[in-house]
Amino acid sequence: MRIAVNTRLLLKGKLEGIGWFTYQTLERIVRDHPEHDFVFFFDRPYDPLFVFAPNVTPVVVHPQARHPVLFYIWFEWSIPFMLRKYKIDLFLSPDSFMSLSTKVPTCLVIHDLAFEHYPEHFVLAQRLYWRHYSPLFAHKASRIATVSTFSKTDLVKQYGISENKIDVVYNGAHDEYRPLNIEEWEDVKKQYADGCEYFVFAGALHPRKNIVNLLKAFVLFKQRQKTNMKLVIAGRPAWKYEEVEEMKATMPFKEDVKWVGYMNVDELSKLTGGAYALVYASLFEGFGIPILEALQCDVPAIVSNTSSMPEVAGDAALLVDPSDPEDIAAKMHLLYKDEALRKKLIENARRQIKNFSWESSAKKLWDCMMKCVTN
Repeated sequence: MRIAVNTRLLLKGKLEGIGWFTYQTLERIVRDHPEHDFVFFFDRPYDPLFVFAPNVTPVVVHPQARHPVLFYIWFEWSIPFMLRKYKIDLFLSPDSFMSLSTKVPTCLVIHDLAFEHYPEHFVLAQRLYWRHYSPLFAHKASRIATVSTFSKTDLVKQYGISENKIDVVYNGAHDEYRPLNIEEWEDVKKQYADGCEYFVFAGALHPRKNIVNLLKAFVLFKQRQKTNMKLVIAGRPAWKYEEVEEMKATMPFKEDVKWVGYMNVDELSKLTGGAYALVYASLFEGFGIPILEALQCDVPAIVSNTSSMPEVAGDAALLVDPSDPEDIAAKMHLLYKDEALRKKLIENARRQIKNFSWESSAKKLWDCMMKCVTN
């Protein structure tokens, strides 16, 4: 069988949530299924790192799909042509977009419908494209994979998709995320937090990640607790970042907030493993990989009580109302003062992470793909 894959988000040094899902699942799928040929469709020159095995043929498909008009051209003109040219039997698209102009069976991965719940957080052109085409994609797809039970339920509710058409394929965490030993822990604190304990946040910095309320909560925490505790924020600035920049410049205790930018997995796994706790008060997530990464490092979490996050964190986290900085600050204070609670959350984390692995994710995604051509 010849299987084509939309790999346009496999970008060296820029892998984030969907990119990591694509990388981790495909690396395993092509290795585990040498009897099949895979054609990877990139929209720009690719790194050989992403050609995972001899049964992968990389193809650059123009134009670069980075804008709604180019999305349309790439998916509706270029992709159907390539599917015919390479005589493809099955198309996998792991980034929520697909072609409406092909009869090739398509397995579509939809990670979340955040733009339906928080449209104001998205650039107008992209919002209009997603809200128009996403329900069409969902109905056109042969099958859908999504990354949490919450997102499956959301697809059924928002678009009227039959739950029998949707498979839950959880994310995993990279093997680099592990508990640190004492020496590593001290080195990381010196490198990123002036040798002090710190809370950590990791993720792209845009409105849905709720950075402003995180900063407000940290200020409240510092005002109420005399401590050298720092807040380390890792991630690239994304869209609508202006309010964060203003807060960053004017907030009290700004010297105790460390902005370290985008990190590769080697760096970020150490930063996460050295933290006192993860604070991830995002407004909405289809999954929330940083939560799982922290738990795998024996780092407890404070996470939002919304969308998929309680599902991912289980009983290894304290839940907060992301709209309430007072609540976030209170949970930070509680975790800081109660070491027994922190140890209990770490014990719970060791059980919770057993529910997730990239090996399991790859197998379930493959099963979903096979249903497209056997049902």
